[in-house]
Amino acid sequence: MPKPQFRSRSYRKLHIRTPSGESKLHFERRKNKLAHCAICGNPLNAVKTNKVYSFSLTEKRPERPFGGYMCHRCLENLIKLSVRGIS
Repeated sequence: MPKPQFRSRSYRKLHIRTPSGESKLHFERRKNKLAHCAICGNPLNAVKTNKVYSFSLTEKRPERPFGGYMCHRCLENLIKLSVRGIS
């Protein structure tokens, strides 16, 4: 039975064959994927992706409305539409 920390899906299972020919199970953290804009789907440049779990909340995403969720171009268009009264 693996350790309780390895039972979660945040670790992936690797089947490793040792030099003796024995098959063992190793666990490693999953690679994080790039964050994408919710509207246009382009990658968000300001969001760090490597070792996200070790960063604080302010380091993970920019400090602005919808930071880390929407790119600056889509946010700019959304603000313009809301000011003009167009839904």
